[in-house]
Amino acid sequence: MRYFLIVLLIVVFGYTLALVLQNGTELSVDLLFTQVPAMRLGLLLLLTLGLGIIVGLLLGVQIFRVFQNGWEIKRLRKDIEYLRKEQIHTAQLAAAEAAAHVRHEKTVLDIPSENKSPL
Repeated sequence: MRYFLIVLLIVVFGYTLALVLQNGTELSVDLLFTQVPAMRLGLLLLLTLGLGIIVGLLLGVQIFRVFQNGWEIKRLRKDIEYLRKEQIHTAQLAAAEAAAHVRHEKTVLDIPSENKSPL
């Protein structure tokens, strides 16, 4: 994979170099804050391509973050629901155990506790 990326980088660099060399026509470019009297067309193409890639990556990262947050919220809601059910089940078990303990105490207290010796 590493070698593939290196080869791809070399091919892209070669393509951009060829693009600049083939499009040598000079033209004036009016940027928003300044004006460039003479700029090569190939360089202008590279600048706009680079700017487009940067803006696209930034927007893609932001959109992916929104999706990732949505996935995290769904996962956390499932965890909360699971823990809520587990807590209810534990509370029911504790209530049943407490009720059994109360019944046991009641039956023990109902037996008269006279100190009579069986002998």
